[in-house]
Amino acid sequence: MSDVFAMDLALDLSSSVPNALLDDLRWHLGLRDDENDAVDEMAVPEPLLAARGPAARIGGLLTGELVRAGSRWSLTARQEVHAELLPELESLIECLAFHATTDGVIGQIRFYEDDIPEMLLNRSGELVRMNLRPDEPTDH
Repeated sequence: MSDVFAMDLALDLSSSVPNALLDDLRWHLGLRDDENDAVDEMAVPEPLLAARGPAARIGGLLTGELVRAGSRWSLTARQEVHAELLPELESLIECLAFHATTDGVIGQIRFYEDDIPEMLLNRSGELVRMNLRPDEPTDH
């Protein structure tokens, strides 16, 4: 059994997103080569959104794109993430949610063997995780 999670993100960032966050995001997307300057404050051992090509476990393709769209930035990413990197991923998504102009669903994450994801929501700049799994039946 593997400890891989499928993660999808799709959101827009405001034009006022700090350059430092954009630099970190570019590093995570594999768009920067300067590893020595990258993401020091989060101590992330590897980019979280840089994989490309066929997915090993979740099917489909792994991707990550950041595009300037008028006055905002648009981000779309689909990645396989190992469980030990989930805290760093959640920290990155929290920063993105704080600067997102997209309200509501901004992504999802699920254990690769599960068929029901946990939704990632932006609620006024705060990341909210919504479990879609029905409550387990209880005996009364």
